[in-house]
Parts: sequence; structure tokens; C-alpha cells
Amino acid sequence: MTSSPEERRTAFRVVRGEPSDAELAALTVVLAAVAADPPAPAPAPVRDRWSDPATRFRTPLHHGPGAWRTSTWPR
Repeated sequence: MTSSPEERRTAFRVVRGEPSDAELAALTVVLAAVAADPPAPAPAPVRDRWSDPATRFRTPLHHGPGAWRTSTWPR
């Protein structure tokens, strides 16, 4: 089966029916979207430290000079 050069350049062809220009445009958009690269994955959301369960646990107390003063400082 030989086809003309015009048929080889087309992205798709209608085999049956008579679609309107709007239907052909919609089909073109859908086929272009399917052929396009997938979107990049969304970056992971940044977790807020306010709801971090690790903040419920006490940090170990360090001994030495001034340790009692620094025991309440954030780590």
C-alpha cells in the first residue's frame, strides 16, 4: 500500500465520519497532551516543626559548667 507524501506528513487521519473543525481541534489537543513529556514531580512539602512529634521528647541534659543555664536553650 503506497500513500502520497501528504498523508505521510499528517499526524493522524480520519478514517470514518465527518468531524467538525472543533472536534478535530479537540482531538489534536488531546493527542498533543498525551505525546508531551510528563510534568515534573512537585517538590516535597516542607514540614512545620510546630507539629513535629520529636518536640514532645526532652533532649538529654548535659553536665558541666553552665549546663543548668543552657538546658532550656533550643537544640
